[in-house]
Amino acid sequence: MAVSALNSIFSKWGLSAPSNQWNVSGELCSGAAIDTTRIVDTNYNPFIKCKCDATTCHIDQLKVYSLSVVGGIPDELWTLTYLYNIDLRQNYLTGTLSPSIGNLTLLKYLSVGMNSLSGQVPKELGQLTELRSLSFDMNNFSGSLPSELGNLRKLEQLYIDSSGVSGPIPSTFSSLQNLHIMWASDTDLTGSIPEFIGNWSNLKSLRFQGNSFGGAIPSSFSKLTLMENLRISDLSNGSSSLAFLKDMKSLNVLILKNNNISGFIPSNIGDYRSLSELDLSFNNLTGQIPDSLFNLSSLSYLFLGNNKLTGPLPAQKSTSLLNVDLSYNELSGRFPSWISQQDLQLNLVANNFTIESSNNRVLPSGFSCLQRNFPCYRNSPIYYNLSIKCGGPQITSRINQIVYERDNEALGPATYYVTGTKRWAVSNVGRFAENNNALYTSTSSSQIADTLDSELFQTARISAGSLRYYGLGLENGNYNVSLQFAEISILNPTNWGSVGRRVFDIYIQGNLVWKDFDIRKEAGGTSFQAVQKEFKAQVSENYLEIHLFWAGKGTCCVPEPGTYGPSISAIIATPDFIPTVSNKPPTSSKKSKTGLIVGISVPVGVICFLSAFALCCFVHRKRRARQNEDEELLGIEARPYTFSYAELKAATEDFNPANKLGEGGFGPVFKGTLNDGRLIAVKQLSVASHQGKRQFVAEIATISSVQHRNLVKLYGCCIEGEKRLLVYEYLENKSLDQALFGKTNLCLNWPIRFNICLGVARGLAYLHEESRLRIVHRDVKASNILLDSDLNSKISDFGLAKLYDDKKTHISTRVAGTIGYLAPEYAMRGQLTEKADVYGFGVVALEIVSGRRNSDSSLEEEKTCLLEWAWHLHESNHAVELADANLSEFNEEEVKRVIGVALLCTQTSPQLRPSMSRAVAMLSGDIEVSSDISRPGYLTDWKLDEGTGFITTDTPASKDEYSHYSSCTNTGIATDPDLKPINTTRPMLQEDY
Repeated sequence: MAVSALNSIFSKWGLSAPSNQWNVSGELCSGAAIDTTRIVDTNYNPFIKCKCDATTCHIDQLKVYSLSVVGGIPDELWTLTYLYNIDLRQNYLTGTLSPSIGNLTLLKYLSVGMNSLSGQVPKELGQLTELRSLSFDMNNFSGSLPSELGNLRKLEQLYIDSSGVSGPIPSTFSSLQNLHIMWASDTDLTGSIPEFIGNWSNLKSLRFQGNSFGGAIPSSFSKLTLMENLRISDLSNGSSSLAFLKDMKSLNVLILKNNNISGFIPSNIGDYRSLSELDLSFNNLTGQIPDSLFNLSSLSYLFLGNNKLTGPLPAQKSTSLLNVDLSYNELSGRFPSWISQQDLQLNLVANNFTIESSNNRVLPSGFSCLQRNFPCYRNSPIYYNLSIKCGGPQITSRINQIVYERDNEALGPATYYVTGTKRWAVSNVGRFAENNNALYTSTSSSQIADTLDSELFQTARISAGSLRYYGLGLENGNYNVSLQFAEISILNPTNWGSVGRRVFDIYIQGNLVWKDFDIRKEAGGTSFQAVQKEFKAQVSENYLEIHLFWAGKGTCCVPEPGTYGPSISAIIATPDFIPTVSNKPPTSSKKSKTGLIVGISVPVGVICFLSAFALCCFVHRKRRARQNEDEELLGIEARPYTFSYAELKAATEDFNPANKLGEGGFGPVFKGTLNDGRLIAVKQLSVASHQGKRQFVAEIATISSVQHRNLVKLYGCCIEGEKRLLVYEYLENKSLDQALFGKTNLCLNWPIRFNICLGVARGLAYLHEESRLRIVHRDVKASNILLDSDLNSKISDFGLAKLYDDKKTHISTRVAGTIGYLAPEYAMRGQLTEKADVYGFGVVALEIVSGRRNSDSSLEEEKTCLLEWAWHLHESNHAVELADANLSEFNEEEVKRVIGVALLCTQTSPQLRPSMSRAVAMLSGDIEVSSDISRPGYLTDWKLDEGTGFITTDTPASKDEYSHYSSCTNTGIATDPDLKPINTTRPMLQEDY
């Protein structure tokens, strides 16, 4: 009975029982299912545990965790009445939770969290009186909590946050005296917080954030002396004090944000020696800050912003207290010496401090502009607009050429930043307790719908609490404020990662203009779609404040911990009046003004006429020439920015040889500096280059259609007459092959190498699977991977890229690439799929691990071919010996993982190679590296002489294609009806800068 029930369940869910772990020889209760393996300690998934006697086995535990199961819960599950543990978290289960669940009276642990279940919570759960832990959080249930849940007197843990339930907490819950943990945030629970919770004497963790509770925090909470983690926020229509805390000396985390708490901070606060995080922000606390609070030895995070605290800062501070928010109070006086402590984050925005030159030097630049009333340019404005690329680098809009200023400074839990021009500033407060995001930004490589400026929305500034942007020195008047959003962290259905909700409030000039703003909801329920909201704002004191505030609503942890709170992509503010100020930042020295020239004579007029006539003729000729040149860009869907040749000539100092970075397939590459200060790399198509005009235009089209943090960014191009140039971002650390094999001062330790490898994999996964167009690079090699200032990898040289239709499994095309990195089927038959790039990635991954080229004749014969040597070590269980001898230390498991993935990627058959997204998952440790691999046959076949080169063929190879191919050669080959294989000692496709 149980066997057929489980088989039916798995069949409906599209699962199978793995015979190498359990279900040995078709026997479900076998192997790990009956040994001492604990279900919570193993990665086996799906998994069951059985309890057997001499004649019979019963399934008593079931785990189907995060397997992307879609559909309802089969009724057969409720027939497995011996179950005492069910874990169905992180799938996409839909429909209702059947009343038949009441049949499973032996259940002790039930978790159906992070799914998409709906309907009412069945009252039959109250029949499961053996339950110790119940979790139905992050679903779409409706209605009130069943009063029958009060029968669960053995219950120790209850997780109902973001579940969709509403109404008051039933009075029957007073019987839940054994509760240790209750999380019930982000639900529409109403009424007052029940007094009887104070009788839950075993309670250690309680979360009531983002609900609809009213009134005060019950005084009975003073009896919760075992409490370690208390989070209550956003109470309405009441006033509380902190008196109930007097006996909670075990507190580790205390968050009482936005509860209208008044009075003083308790004088005995120094007795709370276990306290590591305290958040009392957005209340009505008065008085001075107790000295003892700043000297708690365990306290690391302190948030007291948006109160009415007065007086000076405490004279001393514990060295462990490194994150302090005191913004929006009435503090004053001079700064104590501890403000210069290294690694301290201190937010003092909107107070009344005395700014002295001696201590202003240790504060972030522009601090004086962010004191109360924002004094910079007050009554003497100089600006009338602002445009900010929140959380990302400077970007110029493709739509309207607006330049969005960069906002990619590293913010933290209590930080602020003022631009050098003092045009705008940003302040962030709040800590992602579940996930420390050092930069407080989010990124995505996915294309964004409903916009031509996809890149504008692929990065965002995020916050765990309060995020404020300020426009400074603005001319007074009415402004149009445009806020631009896209949800780039929560996924689209159908996946458990899509059940998340991000909800926050929007304030402009202190006025609530949108409560419970949900980006995905405004986008019609989808992620990765641009959302633009327009508002009116009146500036009357020369500053604009835009405030995004998290009030505890929305899910906390989908698809990753810390996915909640404000997120914004861009801000634009423009005047709704005719400005009278310059809109330019002040300069250090004033330029002299010249007087007007008067007395225009007839000869001057004649000269002007002739000049105008000549100019018209010139412009007409240029226009005709430009029309011809524009034909090169016809059909390019995402047309790039076009530079003039004069502009690039000036940027590179007339293509000065001193600025030459290298010689690529397009010809020379030069370093340059644009007028706006941006460093660029200019790739100049030479007359002798074998890559022609058509490929040049194709590369523009390709790169313009994709944007990803692991792809080199194209700023634009130049097409004037016969001149063809591409303008890229400049990457100061040049290419990976120079870093690995050349003479360089770069330190490529193992964490950096692993990050480089993962970055290349993610970039290729984007090209193959996430970009709107399917793109095969065709020349994945170390010299086509560049490194930025932080040694992050970026894939370059898309000139060889080939776009192909999603419906085609492969195309026969001109083979273009570098031997040694070329997949067998591509090199010998011209058969191109994304698996050709997968092969090239595998070779590059081995080079990253070993620090040597894929072929090196200076080594012993058995080591000459890197791939062959890697297989030798793998088969003798010494794979880790492949690691570069220059690595003083490394993570052995990561090294083995990278080698395993590389060997998978270089299998002979394209079908045996993983997709790049799967390679990313294996590298990240999200899934196991498959061990089902074998030594490729081509390793033992005929090998070509060593060299380096470029190959091109218009004809498919013979049927015996693999017999004349070796991955261990860099020989230059040109295979054409009239050509024979040739040797070359000089690479034809040389290093791109």
